[in-house]
Amino acid sequence: MATKKHSWSYDNVGGTTRVKIATGADIAHLAELDLKKWTVLSCPTAGLDIDEKSLKFIDADSDGRIRVNDVISTSQWLVSVVKDADLLVKGVSEIDVESFNQESADGKRLYNSAKQILVNLGKEGSVVSLADTKDISAIFAKTRFNGDGVITAQTSEVPEEQAVVTAIVNALGGVMDRCGENGVNAELIEKFYQLLADYKAWSEAAVEAPYGADTDKAIEVYNALDAKVKDYFVRAKLASFSPESVMKLDVQTGVIEAISADNLTAKTEEIAACPIARITGMADLDLNAAINPAWASQFKTLVSIVKPKEKVLTEESWAAIGSTFADYNAWKAAKKGAEVEALGIDAIKQMLADDRKQALLDLVAKDLELKETADGIDLVDKFLHIYRDFYRLLCNYVTFRDFYTKDKNVKAIFQSGRLLIDQRECRLCMNVADMAKHNAMAPASGMYLVYCDCTTKVSPAKRSIVAAITVGDVGDLFVGKNAIYFDNDGLMWDAVITKIIDNPISVGQAFWSPYRRMAKTVENLINKSAAEKDAAMMKDADAKINAVPATKPAEGETKAPSQPFDIAKFAGIFAAIGMAVGMLGSALVSIFNGLFKLEWWQMVMVFVGLMLVISGPAMILAWMKLRRRNIAPLLNANGWAINASSKVSIPFGETLTDIAKFPKMKLKDPFAKRGLPAWAKWLISLVVVAVVVAGLWLGNILSSVGYPSPLSRFNKQQDVEVVEAAGDEAAVDEAAVAPDVTDGVEAEPVAPAAE
Repeated sequence: MATKKHSWSYDNVGGTTRVKIATGADIAHLAELDLKKWTVLSCPTAGLDIDEKSLKFIDADSDGRIRVNDVISTSQWLVSVVKDADLLVKGVSEIDVESFNQESADGKRLYNSAKQILVNLGKEGSVVSLADTKDISAIFAKTRFNGDGVITAQTSEVPEEQAVVTAIVNALGGVMDRCGENGVNAELIEKFYQLLADYKAWSEAAVEAPYGADTDKAIEVYNALDAKVKDYFVRAKLASFSPESVMKLDVQTGVIEAISADNLTAKTEEIAACPIARITGMADLDLNAAINPAWASQFKTLVSIVKPKEKVLTEESWAAIGSTFADYNAWKAAKKGAEVEALGIDAIKQMLADDRKQALLDLVAKDLELKETADGIDLVDKFLHIYRDFYRLLCNYVTFRDFYTKDKNVKAIFQSGRLLIDQRECRLCMNVADMAKHNAMAPASGMYLVYCDCTTKVSPAKRSIVAAITVGDVGDLFVGKNAIYFDNDGLMWDAVITKIIDNPISVGQAFWSPYRRMAKTVENLINKSAAEKDAAMMKDADAKINAVPATKPAEGETKAPSQPFDIAKFAGIFAAIGMAVGMLGSALVSIFNGLFKLEWWQMVMVFVGLMLVISGPAMILAWMKLRRRNIAPLLNANGWAINASSKVSIPFGETLTDIAKFPKMKLKDPFAKRGLPAWAKWLISLVVVAVVVAGLWLGNILSSVGYPSPLSRFNKQQDVEVVEAAGDEAAVDEAAVAPDVTDGVEAEPVAPAAE
């Protein structure tokens, strides 16, 4: 009979249809969910706002990434060890031991181990929590055996056994027990007793020391002097063979001269390189002769120990001294059990005689009998970590519910903290692990991004973050600006902007962006022009200062006359300037004439239209970009494999950035510049408006709206006498053609009246 497929429910999350994970049944059937419906296909285990220990437990193959198969296998294990799968959506850090499914092997182990934890801690009730498993040493602090195969001095109740355990720890270092103390295991016990036996056997095979207690010292000094003394004998033989080379084989005066001016205490290497004694041509070393200061102390020590009978040291006698050490050296080289030598031969023999080896091994075996139960305690810790964090992982993996929630107290696991900058609190902050990937992928997000380097006195490590600004204006944001960053643990960091990716923040900001760009362009042009003029002026001044003074003309030589000013050369320039001013004036007059012909509401529409022409394209582009804002490129740059759209709409973006809001109050600035009273400002404004209107009226600009200028220069009409039809035709004709002079201006002829 075919099993019934699970019926999934769906929800609109972030403008995208996603699977809804709300019940234990949903978790139990995650293996049946089509991979195409998962929001995330993989994510890193580091850098997320979730216990990294929990993520490592879920990461079964320990490759540093959580993949879909890791999530599915974890969900199946959780469902198998609890009686009610709906417990898995609670996201709590404690569980009643009776909730474990004892019909499964791991469920039974969890049940037994959880009860053992409660017993060891002396807790009443049946609820075990992460706080109980946090400190493993506390669980086993009051127990002799804990299943790790390590015993301490407190494990045994026999003083002799306790002493042996202490000796093993001191000699071999020991291993850490679950209770938090140093102890020993079976391997160390076996090794220790073997070392005891080896050292005892070696000690009993001791060879007589040729020089008693000073033998070891004599061997040490002899080995240090051996090469140097043999060098002397070779030099002495060569000097005997070639007497003329004695000076070259002896101490070189040039070497001494080279270091004589220096502090000779720091020149021990140069001095030690000289022969051990002076080369005189004698084959033997005179024991009463002066010895090289670098070797004198050691040579004297050796002579005092070996006490040669001769007054000279021959090559044969030197070799004979070395041969006396041969047997002793061979015995020393065969030494075993050096690790326990510090105990002393008497204590070693006593421990071997008591032979507590088997008793200690029995204690280790008894401890290992609890291994399954003890390992189960680690299993309880693993379960409680996953039990608390798994559902939250699903809400950020299968869906993005935690990111798109309206609750500001709930954050997605990729949100690392809060950035306070420019009177804004940015809640969409992420850690940046690879800046190169962000440089390549972040611009595709369509968001206004601010990258910051963060430091704190609490930690020497520096961290990099990226914050998305989704509300407000660009404001005073620039590279190098300081800010404050709070991580999810509440730790405060000093932040400095290192990079800005410029994208629209809002439609309102896009409306004013063209005017800001124009203002910036004008500002740059003014600054450039001012800089160029300043540079030109400084260059000209510098040239004049550094110019060679004019020399007086030689006798008989005449000075070239200066060229007179020729106004004709500048006539074209003056004409061009006059034409430009005239054309500009005409254009302004035409514009004003056109505007004043319009009704007031038409003028408003003209200004609105002009602003839309300027700002409209920027607003449309901004609106289109704001609709496409997506956090997927940022997550991909951090190592996530995003499988579904993760847009940041305009309304949702408003929840990700908080702007400081102040109450509407009338506050007086005590340092504000005192100006005129309100009535004076109104009076001045009215006077200015009246002057402007009067100027427009007198300039005949208002004539198009029915208010011609009263000035006669703008009134060129002529008075024409109207002649009655019954009058004399000649008179009419005369009147029609006779010019009328008004203010000296000849009137234009008027056509005769029709008969």
